[in-house]
Amino acid sequence: MKVIVDTSVWSLALRRRTRPEDASVAALRDLIRDGLIVMLGCIRQEILSGVRSAEQFQILRDHLRAFPDEVLQTEDYERAAELFNDCRRKGLQGSNTDFLICAAAANRGHAIFTTDRDFQRFREAIDIMLFSPRTGS
Repeated sequence: MKVIVDTSVWSLALRRRTRPEDASVAALRDLIRDGLIVMLGCIRQEILSGVRSAEQFQILRDHLRAFPDEVLQTEDYERAAELFNDCRRKGLQGSNTDFLICAAAANRGHAIFTTDRDFQRFREAIDIMLFSPRTGS
C-alpha cells in the first residue's frame, strides 16, 4: 500500500534534534526504502515554506525531488470539497490542504501518515486510512 506522508511527519524527520529512535522517523525511512512514499505538491510546498536560508531551501528542494508529485485530477479537488462539507456538517474543521490529502488518499486507496490529530477526528465523518508506524497500516 502506498502512503501519503503529511508535512507533520516530514517536519519531524527533518528536525536536527530528532531522536534516532523516534518511531515515526524510522517508519518514514522504511517507507522511503521500500518505495512506498506518495508526495503531493501541496505537501511539498508546506515543507519548503518557511525555510530560512536560500541554501537550505535549495538543498531540501533537491532532496525532495526524489519524490515526484502525484498528479491530482479534477475529481480530487471535487472530493476534497465534499469531504470538507461532510466534516463541517458534523462540526469538524480542517484546512483545504488537509481535505485535499484525504481526497487524494481516498481516491487512490492510499493511507495517510501524519502526526496531526485532526486526521483522527476526520475519520469520524469520512472514510480514510491512516498509517501507523507501529502496525504499518
